[in-house]
Amino acid sequence: MKYASLVLIGSLLAASCQQRASHSSPQASRDSLHQLAARYYEGNMALQPVQATLNGENKYNDQLPVDIGQPYRHRADSFYASYQEALKKIDTSSLSNNDRITYAMLQRELSLNREVLTYHEYLMPVQQFTCLPILMAQLGSGASAQPFKNKKDYENFMHRMEGFSAWADTAISNMRQGIATGYVLPEKLVIKTLPQLQDLSKKDSTNVFFAPLKTLPDSLDATAKQQLASEYNAAIEKFILPAYSRLYKFMQEEYLPKARKTSGIDGIPDGKKYYDYLVRSWTSTNKTPEEIYALGESEVARIRGEMEAIKNSTGFKGDLSAFFTFVRNDKKLRIFKTPAAVLDSFKAIENKIMPGVRKMYGHLPKSKFEIKQTEAYRAASASAEYQPGSPDGSRPGTFYVPILNAADFSYTGMECLFLHEAIPGHHFQFSLQQENDSLPQFRRFAWVGAFGEGYALYCESLGKELGLYTDPYMYFGRLTDEIHRAIRLVVDVGIHRKGWTREQAIKYMMDNEPVSEHEATAEIERYMAIPAQALSYKIGEIKIRELREKYTKALGDKFSLPAFHDELLKDGCIPLSVLEEKMARFYGSK
Repeated sequence: MKYASLVLIGSLLAASCQQRASHSSPQASRDSLHQLAARYYEGNMALQPVQATLNGENKYNDQLPVDIGQPYRHRADSFYASYQEALKKIDTSSLSNNDRITYAMLQRELSLNREVLTYHEYLMPVQQFTCLPILMAQLGSGASAQPFKNKKDYENFMHRMEGFSAWADTAISNMRQGIATGYVLPEKLVIKTLPQLQDLSKKDSTNVFFAPLKTLPDSLDATAKQQLASEYNAAIEKFILPAYSRLYKFMQEEYLPKARKTSGIDGIPDGKKYYDYLVRSWTSTNKTPEEIYALGESEVARIRGEMEAIKNSTGFKGDLSAFFTFVRNDKKLRIFKTPAAVLDSFKAIENKIMPGVRKMYGHLPKSKFEIKQTEAYRAASASAEYQPGSPDGSRPGTFYVPILNAADFSYTGMECLFLHEAIPGHHFQFSLQQENDSLPQFRRFAWVGAFGEGYALYCESLGKELGLYTDPYMYFGRLTDEIHRAIRLVVDVGIHRKGWTREQAIKYMMDNEPVSEHEATAEIERYMAIPAQALSYKIGEIKIRELREKYTKALGDKFSLPAFHDELLKDGCIPLSVLEEKMARFYGSK
């Protein structure tokens, strides 16, 4: 998913952060929870200027602090600690239901944000899936959250380019410290990161950082455009290209030979404890890795049974493994010739389901929605994903589809993918959350993986109710996606807690779903790069489905699916424990 959803604590601090934080010092004895939450959000955006940009808050668009440096980390810890103390002084006895959620989420977020600062992820700041070097390229492309509408916008990003140069030097210093202390990336991840850094270091018209030069503001006259282009080009050549070149050279010559052979995060000194933290953070439960592993094995077995039934319904002769090979390779399931045809097919799915969606949801988002092909510079390592629009509607929510070769793009997984990443999945959840002005700002932009990804996976199960999955291969695609999330429970814990190798995890995935070795490798390396994130999908989906079944059974004919969905989404992304409590309050009042 997007960078904002993967970075739980936020990690970027403006140069003026200390002064801003002092101006925001909590006075909890006199303040209400609303005031405290509002001040926290403002201070946190100063602490995280890039996150602010992603949230559509543009006053920090020129700032890019060295978030992986110790001065930043100390200031961040002090900031979160001050709000922890302030929160303790809030009288909770008379809080409304909405405020109870705010209190619980703020308490949880502050605790997690402080705890993560005790670990050593800052010594491994660059990898192939989500890190600042990748995010900078997205922002600098001119097609993401960083605006390039006027001269000031271009000057803002030039300041960020300079900040990135300093960040890159600190990253190299940190990685040297990591080499000395055992906090290094797996070798396979370094190998995947190198071509990304190399491509972004090239002085080449295809380098995404030069893209904004092709769309200079029309409000400028020819002379002003030429001057701005010259300054902007100079900034790229002075700050961006050398920074990526330094990162590439260091990682190629110095870091790669020292990279570790182990695959899991338990291969670093405090890896087991760190993984336990990540499991709690991403699942928003107290489930242990062992419990999650056992749940994954159970779900894999159940879904394989459904797959056998679908295989038999097609008349296929052979075992499930042979059917996987057939689905993966049969040309009849590869019906596209161009990327445009793939995108048009996704648009057709949207048009087909919208009448049914309007009957399932009482409250639909106002935010616009669009479908785009993933940019070439990141497509090779990217999954299909959703990036939220801006709250003011100036930037639509976008469903990105990586299409390396349209002729290799299978149609079988398209319906469930759209339900998950687009409508009514991430687009509805993100948009309704951002549009709800009754939520404190920090909640309007909060991300709790188990809820957000769990809800999106739950949306895949709505396909039959929406008139999809009529083709058995499409429904097999749905089961493939579901077992994929169940497999994650097994392989993520396997890699990071049970000593599984990368190759062992790739084999388990290929044995249980119809993926190519290339696809399985990219997935397993994603889990290596962001431990425990992949657990959130199935854990959340199971809880949401459990709640729907519970209240359907309890209310019978009085159960309203639109009311269930509206209540589910109206408070935004929340921890699963909070979700269960608030749904009980909602249905208890009926």
